[in-house]
Amino acid sequence: MRKKRKEKTIEGKIAVVSSGVGFLDRDNQESIYIPSHLLNTAFNGDEVKVVILPTVPDGRKEGEVIEITKRKKIDFVGTIIKKKKDKFAFLKPDDPKVYTDIFIPNTPAKVKDNQKALVRIKEWESHKKSPQGEVIKIIGYKGEIDAEMESIVIEKGFETGFSPEVEKEAQKIKEESQEIFKKEREKRRDFRDRLTFTIDPEDAKDFDDALSFKRINDDQFEIGVHIADVGFWVKEKSLIDKEAKKRGFSLYLVDRTIPMLPEILSNDICSLNPGEDKLTFSVIFKIKSNGDLEKTEFAKTIINSDKRFSYEEAQKAIKEKDYPELNRILDITKILRKRRVSDGSLDIGQEEVFIEIDNQGRPINISVKKQLETHSLIEELMVLANREVATRFSNKKNLSIYRVHEKPDRDSIKDLYQFLAKFGYRVKKENQQSRELNNLLRLIKDKPEEFLVKSVLIRSLPKAIYSIDNKGHFALALKNYTHFTSPIRRYADLEVHRFLAKDIRNIKRSKSQSGYYRKVAHDLNLRELEALSAERESIAYKQIEYMLGKIGNNYEGIITGVTEWGIYIAELETKAEGMVRLREMKDDYYILDKENFAIIGSRNKKRYSLGDKVKIKVLGGDLDKKILEYKFV
Repeated sequence: MRKKRKEKTIEGKIAVVSSGVGFLDRDNQESIYIPSHLLNTAFNGDEVKVVILPTVPDGRKEGEVIEITKRKKIDFVGTIIKKKKDKFAFLKPDDPKVYTDIFIPNTPAKVKDNQKALVRIKEWESHKKSPQGEVIKIIGYKGEIDAEMESIVIEKGFETGFSPEVEKEAQKIKEESQEIFKKEREKRRDFRDRLTFTIDPEDAKDFDDALSFKRINDDQFEIGVHIADVGFWVKEKSLIDKEAKKRGFSLYLVDRTIPMLPEILSNDICSLNPGEDKLTFSVIFKIKSNGDLEKTEFAKTIINSDKRFSYEEAQKAIKEKDYPELNRILDITKILRKRRVSDGSLDIGQEEVFIEIDNQGRPINISVKKQLETHSLIEELMVLANREVATRFSNKKNLSIYRVHEKPDRDSIKDLYQFLAKFGYRVKKENQQSRELNNLLRLIKDKPEEFLVKSVLIRSLPKAIYSIDNKGHFALALKNYTHFTSPIRRYADLEVHRFLAKDIRNIKRSKSQSGYYRKVAHDLNLRELEALSAERESIAYKQIEYMLGKIGNNYEGIITGVTEWGIYIAELETKAEGMVRLREMKDDYYILDKENFAIIGSRNKKRYSLGDKVKIKVLGGDLDKKILEYKFV
């Protein structure tokens, strides 16, 4: 890397695309383009210093990386390339944005060709040579289900297991739990006389929320939202706490869960399993039949769940009126939801892809999971509990972690409205964003373009984040919101539990702690992006694996994207996205009409537009690149 020049330099985080070129964003200005030969060993996400070069003839601003101030990562997952007699090997990284192979000198004998491995870069002085690395872990052979899923997890920086020290600490909690429980239960409000139940997915193994119900009179009811008291068992700064903070989240892949806490805690001690006394942290509502909230209480409690429902079982019980209490709760939550939407809460109701796998982990069926009334029932009560906890903290600046969702900026909304206009949807009052968007969501319901419009809408909105600055939640139309209800699988919720426990006991928190919690929120936001990316990749992998078993079959799809090189299409039943390459469309020469989101034939004027329903055939694909190839029928 050359010495620093006197020309103008800027600093920032570089974005490297799969073609091996980089971009550096500037505030309110054109991004700096960095050709591959001027990246000077910078990878995607690295923090760099860039010198701006003289303007090129086409007016584009170009730059050269002159210093890497901070590496995003030095550990990479990929496939080993090694010949039998060689004492060296290369790693071909899984991440397409890593534009070079990694050289592994003096490769250990246990390292074999075609294995998936984790490799750490040890040295890389010049972009003219490959980086040198060492093997940290052999994951398995390429194509093996366990190896491929574990590769996704490790590539995102998550551990698949716990250290012996963490497991030992968890085991000690287990051994001491009965004695501790006996002493603790006398200090808590006892809800074991209430009808109590959990409602979760069929395949759930940990249960961190339960509901209780008690009739006070014909018009007044007590509904308890009881959350596993993880904070009681996991002490601050313990080994388990440090590991949970590092992970931030549990990962839910298609065929496995990578828990945030050791299973002794997540599936046993903390989990609200039916028929077992459990310690909980509860938000208790006194509420009227018309949905008016009369009183909210927060308390450390003890419960015993009478019944473990799946969403489908609870829906059946409501239909057959086996549990009248469930029907009463549903009636109240319907009113709460109607009010929330009336206040501007976005009623998006995203579709969830469900992938059924066999006992070898192979996908055998893919469908879109239907949203049931019981999903809404749980969602409303969790939103209400989270709102009430956040409201309690709302006058204590920077001393809690909130779940924040800011208003979309004008440009994003303007682009969205222009896109919607292509489908004939006109916005009357642009200043009433949430109400107009809800009107739109009602209009597109059950229309062919519903899936696409919702996807574009979600991409137009800013991402919800964790923050100590309480800026409200736009999508939920709430001034105060946090995450309290899932401490088994989210570290933010565990921290909020600790805030609330101290607040109830009037333990003052120092304002000097705000810096610590700001960093916790920042780190959790980064971890959440990686967790979501891992979960999406596992779904995409299984979708492609499934569709590769359907080569030659015809399906219906919807056009989700148009580019200069191809048309992206999501198959309607599986939502598996693939591409029809323009170079394979031999009947005409097609060009991109960017303004109208369409591909148009230059001679026959045949048009393929966003949202169009089309018939496609599966041609093939590449599991490594997570690409499916379609052709029009």
